[in-house]
Amino acid sequence: MAPLSPTGIESAQDQDQRDLYLGIQAVDVFVSDLEKSLQFYVNQLGFRLVSDVVLQSGRRRVGISPPDGTAVLNLIAPEPESEEYKLIGRPTQVVFVTEDVAAKYSEWRKRGVRFHHTPRLRRIRYLQQAPARVAEQTLLFGDQPPVWGGVFTRFEDLDHNSFALVSLDEISRAIEQQRRARTAKLEAERRAAHEMEIAKEVQARLFPQVLPQVRTLEYAGICIQAREVGGDYYDFLSLGRDRVGFALADVSGKGIAAALLMANLQASLRTQSTMAWDEPQRFLRSVNNVFYENTAENAYASLFFGAYDDQACMLRYANCGHLCALLLRSDGKVERLDSTCTVLGLFKDWDCSMAECRLFAGDTLALYTDGVTESFNNAGEEFGEERLIEALKQNCGSSLQNLLDSIVEEVRRFSAREQHDDITLIIARGRES
Repeated sequence: MAPLSPTGIESAQDQDQRDLYLGIQAVDVFVSDLEKSLQFYVNQLGFRLVSDVVLQSGRRRVGISPPDGTAVLNLIAPEPESEEYKLIGRPTQVVFVTEDVAAKYSEWRKRGVRFHHTPRLRRIRYLQQAPARVAEQTLLFGDQPPVWGGVFTRFEDLDHNSFALVSLDEISRAIEQQRRARTAKLEAERRAAHEMEIAKEVQARLFPQVLPQVRTLEYAGICIQAREVGGDYYDFLSLGRDRVGFALADVSGKGIAAALLMANLQASLRTQSTMAWDEPQRFLRSVNNVFYENTAENAYASLFFGAYDDQACMLRYANCGHLCALLLRSDGKVERLDSTCTVLGLFKDWDCSMAECRLFAGDTLALYTDGVTESFNNAGEEFGEERLIEALKQNCGSSLQNLLDSIVEEVRRFSAREQHDDITLIIARGRES
């Protein structure tokens, strides 16, 4: 184990080498009246109550702790005839440390705390310590070990139990460094949270803000992210001449990295969508090429892309390694729009095939990511495709927004644990022209 620094405060290197946690849990202090002593320590010394228990023996034990640090004082009121009772009012071996004894002395004096004397300056040269300590200091500092300065005093509680209050130069500097580091960490966390909130707002704007209008189809989408930002993506693209494109993708990874990949994919789909109807395969090859060139070799995205023609009520689609879409016919039959090619981004030489289906009045098309069907309950069961189909059937008469909300609520009810994956859905329903 690495030696402690002269201040007794572990360095970062020491902490990295530490195997098992070791600390002081509590020191017993015997008092005559628990309630009065508790009020003294909390109100006059600023301690906090950490425990208040009745032991198996029937004796009450109250744990209190100073504002900083983890050690606890156990306040115990012993029986008057016990040996422990004789320890009330004696000096303790407990030493409290602060970076400014004079300030703490002034603060506590105003609150009525009794001190033995005003704070005194003390200089300590470690050569005056035990031989083993001298050897350690020589190893650390050579032949000229430093002189450490400090200020000390003693104070009493209501029962005249006395405690040392000290500050040492090195400990004061270490405390100040820790305070600055803590402030810097909090500021960094604040900035990170602020930047994450901005990223969340930016990504929200990447989802469709306007829905291209068609006569024979109503549609809507939703994305509930597991984190502030995520890698699921859905979009509605105007393809001109009464045609609309549906895109739903799941980018590999999570968090910021996945969100950046999602933005890359979204930009590629939108900027090249002009060729999506006339040359859909060329369009998707181009999207794959851009995604492949702009991402790491292990990055990929599954994508369902469909182009709907309002005049013919026809959906031309490519399922690029994504979960099969579900097409619920008005008579209750279910068709699965399975994969037609592999995922985007893994291969430079990539191609896809297209498939077609018609959507009639009353038919419902559902596109979704694995955050829906692969949500688990406490028994380890998946929500699954069959539950999704049943939810679609049960809510077929609802508005699309209510249908989306109902499915999301059902998934969350099924998987009551913390959400671990984005939940994304597109629902489209054929209507009379």
